[in-house]
Amino acid sequence: MAHTYSHLYGIPTTGLRFFTVYGPWGRPDMALFLFTKAIITGEPIKVFNNGNMMRDFTYVDDIVESIYRLTLKTPEPNLEWNGKKPDPGTSYAPYKVYNIGNNNPVKLMDFIEAIESKLGIEAKKDFMPLQAGDVPETYADVEDLFRDINFRPQTSIKNGIGNFIDWYLEYYKINKQ
Repeated sequence: MAHTYSHLYGIPTTGLRFFTVYGPWGRPDMALFLFTKAIITGEPIKVFNNGNMMRDFTYVDDIVESIYRLTLKTPEPNLEWNGKKPDPGTSYAPYKVYNIGNNNPVKLMDFIEAIESKLGIEAKKDFMPLQAGDVPETYADVEDLFRDINFRPQTSIKNGIGNFIDWYLEYYKINKQ
Protein backbone atom coordinates (compact mmCIF):
# COMPACT_ATOMS: atom_id res chain seq x y z
CA MET A 1 0.00 0.00 0.00
CA ALA A 2 2.81 2.42 0.92
CA HIS A 3 4.63 1.59 -2.30
CA THR A 4 1.46 2.23 -4.30
CA TYR A 5 1.09 5.71 -2.80
CA SER A 6 4.78 6.40 -3.46
CA HIS A 7 4.30 5.35 -7.06
CA LEU A 8 0.97 7.04 -7.73
CA TYR A 9 1.48 10.30 -5.86
CA GLY A 10 5.25 10.61 -5.48
CA ILE A 11 4.99 10.41 -1.68
CA PRO A 12 8.39 9.43 -0.26
CA THR A 13 7.94 6.31 1.86
CA THR A 14 10.37 4.48 4.12
CA GLY A 15 9.55 1.00 5.42
CA LEU A 16 11.25 -0.37 8.53
CA ARG A 17 11.72 -4.05 9.34
CA PHE A 18 12.65 -4.57 12.99
CA PHE A 19 14.38 -7.77 14.10
CA THR A 20 13.54 -9.13 17.60
CA VAL A 21 13.48 -5.86 19.51
CA TYR A 22 14.15 -6.04 23.26
CA GLY A 23 14.80 -3.67 26.13
CA PRO A 24 13.08 -1.64 28.85
CA TRP A 25 9.40 -0.86 28.33
CA GLY A 26 9.10 -3.70 25.83
CA ARG A 27 6.18 -6.05 25.42
CA PRO A 28 5.67 -8.20 28.53
CA ASP A 29 4.70 -11.20 26.37
CA MET A 30 8.17 -11.36 24.78
CA ALA A 31 10.82 -13.89 25.81
CA LEU A 32 13.03 -11.50 27.77
CA PHE A 33 10.17 -10.44 30.07
CA LEU A 34 8.83 -13.98 30.40
CA PHE A 35 12.26 -15.50 31.06
CA THR A 36 13.30 -12.83 33.56
CA LYS A 37 10.09 -13.10 35.57
CA ALA A 38 10.16 -16.91 35.55
CA ILE A 39 13.81 -17.11 36.57
CA ILE A 40 13.30 -14.66 39.45
CA THR A 41 10.22 -16.54 40.70
CA GLY A 42 11.78 -19.99 40.25
CA GLU A 43 9.36 -21.06 37.53
CA PRO A 44 10.56 -23.05 34.50
CA ILE A 45 11.01 -21.31 31.16
CA LYS A 46 9.88 -22.83 27.87
CA VAL A 47 12.85 -23.21 25.55
CA PHE A 48 11.51 -23.92 22.08
CA ASN A 49 13.34 -25.89 19.38
CA ASN A 50 15.30 -27.40 22.28
CA GLY A 51 17.28 -24.15 22.48
CA ASN A 52 18.52 -24.35 18.89
CA MET A 53 16.86 -21.07 17.84
CA MET A 54 18.92 -18.12 16.67
CA ARG A 55 17.58 -14.58 16.71
CA ASP A 56 18.94 -11.28 15.55
CA PHE A 57 18.18 -9.54 18.86
CA THR A 58 18.15 -5.74 18.54
CA TYR A 59 18.31 -3.44 21.55
CA VAL A 60 15.67 -0.71 21.57
CA ASP A 61 18.21 2.16 21.72
CA ASP A 62 19.69 0.93 18.42
CA ILE A 63 16.19 0.91 16.90
CA VAL A 64 15.57 4.49 18.06
CA GLU A 65 18.94 5.71 16.74
CA SER A 66 18.25 4.11 13.36
CA ILE A 67 14.78 5.64 13.13
CA TYR A 68 16.08 9.08 14.08
CA ARG A 69 18.81 8.96 11.43
CA LEU A 70 16.37 7.70 8.80
CA THR A 71 13.98 10.59 9.46
CA LEU A 72 16.74 12.82 8.08
CA LYS A 73 16.99 10.80 4.84
CA THR A 74 14.19 11.10 2.28
CA PRO A 75 14.00 8.06 0.00
CA GLU A 76 14.61 8.67 -3.68
CA PRO A 77 13.64 6.64 -6.72
CA ASN A 78 16.07 3.94 -7.76
CA LEU A 79 16.56 4.80 -11.42
CA GLU A 80 18.27 1.43 -12.00
CA TRP A 81 15.31 -0.56 -10.66
CA ASN A 82 14.29 -3.28 -13.11
CA GLY A 83 11.23 -5.52 -12.99
CA LYS A 84 13.18 -8.38 -14.55
CA LYS A 85 15.62 -8.32 -11.64
CA PRO A 86 13.78 -6.40 -8.90
CA ASP A 87 15.34 -5.16 -5.69
CA PRO A 88 12.55 -5.59 -3.11
CA GLY A 89 14.00 -2.84 -0.90
CA THR A 90 13.81 -0.10 -3.53
CA SER A 91 11.65 1.00 -6.42
CA TYR A 92 11.40 3.39 -9.34
CA ALA A 93 9.17 5.36 -6.89
CA PRO A 94 10.57 7.34 -3.91
CA TYR A 95 10.47 4.25 -1.70
CA LYS A 96 12.99 2.36 0.47
CA VAL A 97 12.79 -0.51 2.97
CA TYR A 98 15.45 -0.95 5.67
CA ASN A 99 16.23 -3.89 7.92
CA ILE A 100 17.04 -2.78 11.45
CA GLY A 101 18.71 -5.59 13.33
CA ASN A 102 21.92 -6.36 15.13
CA ASN A 103 23.28 -8.18 12.07
CA ASN A 104 24.51 -10.94 14.39
CA PRO A 105 22.16 -13.82 15.25
CA VAL A 106 22.54 -15.13 18.81
CA LYS A 107 21.73 -18.64 20.02
CA LEU A 108 18.73 -18.71 22.31
CA MET A 109 20.79 -20.55 24.92
CA ASP A 110 23.37 -17.71 24.91
CA PHE A 111 20.52 -15.23 25.38
CA ILE A 112 19.23 -17.25 28.36
CA GLU A 113 22.75 -17.55 29.80
CA ALA A 114 23.14 -13.76 29.68
CA ILE A 115 19.92 -13.39 31.71
CA GLU A 116 21.07 -16.05 34.18
CA SER A 117 24.47 -14.40 34.52
CA LYS A 118 23.04 -10.93 35.19
CA LEU A 119 20.51 -12.28 37.70
CA GLY A 120 22.93 -14.74 39.29
CA ILE A 121 20.24 -17.43 39.07
CA GLU A 122 20.17 -20.54 36.89
CA ALA A 123 16.93 -21.00 34.98
CA LYS A 124 14.82 -24.13 35.19
CA LYS A 125 14.42 -25.05 31.52
CA ASP A 126 11.59 -26.95 29.90
CA PHE A 127 12.93 -27.92 26.46
CA MET A 128 10.22 -28.00 23.81
CA PRO A 129 10.07 -28.75 20.06
CA LEU A 130 9.91 -26.03 17.42
CA GLN A 131 6.50 -24.33 17.46
CA ALA A 132 4.39 -24.58 14.31
CA GLY A 133 5.00 -21.57 12.10
CA ASP A 134 8.19 -20.48 13.86
CA VAL A 135 11.51 -20.10 12.09
CA PRO A 136 14.78 -21.51 13.44
CA GLU A 137 16.88 -18.41 12.64
CA THR A 138 16.51 -14.72 11.80
CA TYR A 139 19.20 -12.48 10.36
CA ALA A 140 19.09 -8.81 9.36
CA ASP A 141 21.26 -7.65 6.48
CA VAL A 142 21.88 -4.00 7.43
CA GLU A 143 24.31 -2.99 4.68
CA ASP A 144 21.77 -0.51 3.22
CA LEU A 145 21.28 1.02 6.66
CA PHE A 146 25.03 1.41 7.14
CA ARG A 147 25.56 2.78 3.63
CA ASP A 148 22.73 5.31 3.84
CA ILE A 149 22.99 6.57 7.44
CA ASN A 150 26.42 5.30 8.57
CA PHE A 151 24.97 3.35 11.49
CA ARG A 152 24.86 -0.29 12.52
CA PRO A 153 23.00 -1.47 15.61
CA GLN A 154 25.77 -2.48 17.98
CA THR A 155 24.52 -3.06 21.52
CA SER A 156 25.81 -6.45 22.68
CA ILE A 157 23.46 -9.01 24.20
CA LYS A 158 25.35 -8.77 27.50
CA ASN A 159 24.96 -4.99 27.71
CA GLY A 160 21.39 -4.91 26.41
CA ILE A 161 20.20 -7.63 28.76
CA GLY A 162 22.11 -5.99 31.61
CA ASN A 163 20.32 -2.70 30.94
CA PHE A 164 16.97 -4.48 30.75
CA ILE A 165 17.49 -6.44 34.00
CA ASP A 166 18.55 -3.28 35.85
CA TRP A 167 15.40 -1.54 34.59
CA TYR A 168 13.17 -4.56 35.34
CA LEU A 169 14.36 -4.90 38.95
CA GLU A 170 13.90 -1.17 39.55
CA TYR A 171 10.54 -0.91 37.80
CA TYR A 172 9.01 -3.92 39.56
CA LYS A 173 10.73 -3.01 42.84
CA ILE A 174 12.44 -6.37 43.12
CA ASN A 175 15.17 -6.48 45.73
CA LYS A 176 17.66 -9.05 44.48
CA GLN A 177 19.91 -10.34 47.25
